[in-house]
Amino acid sequence: MAGPPARIGLATQVEPAASFSDGDSVINIPNILSLARLLSVPVAIMLMLNGEFGVCFWLFVAAGVTDAVDGWIAKTFDARTALGAYLDPLADKALVVSTYLMLGWLGHIPGWLVVLVVFRDVLIIGGAMVAYFMLGDFNARPLAISKVNTAVQIALVGAVLARLGTGFGHPGLDWALVLVAATTTLLSGGAYLWQWGRRLAREDGSR
Repeated sequence: MAGPPARIGLATQVEPAASFSDGDSVINIPNILSLARLLSVPVAIMLMLNGEFGVCFWLFVAAGVTDAVDGWIAKTFDARTALGAYLDPLADKALVVSTYLMLGWLGHIPGWLVVLVVFRDVLIIGGAMVAYFMLGDFNARPLAISKVNTAVQIALVGAVLARLGTGFGHPGLDWALVLVAATTTLLSGGAYLWQWGRRLAREDGSR
């Protein structure tokens, strides 16, 4: 692969970075914040298992805040590193997926949606790997529909945790977000497959 991916928002796909600060220490504030989000995953799981949805909600909010802060610091102070480029989306994806799995297992979001969300991520990762091995140099830029999908997925988790933990919210809102999340998940997964399929077909035709 030509280069490591750039830092982007919560649980989205990655795109190649323009540059990284050579020689900078990997132990910087953005990477520490990303690591903290990654380490918060088992904490969030235990909180949901114990029914502490209110605390889990605020933990999820804090994760979103730190994600925005570490991205801003990395760009503003040129603190982007190769480690951070992978650690940031890994932490985001681990937190979102684990939260979906737990809320689905506890019956607070539909199981079919959990399967759809996880399968879409596996499909995208698998497709990227196939494209990489076939093309030798493959970079995937986040699509607009994927960004919308990510925002809706996060909004659904936030709405469910807020309702369960603070009493603020309504089941009707949750179901509306479930339907939008399912639709955008299907559309974004299909869009990536179409994008990669076209590129593979062009490469195959040029040989």
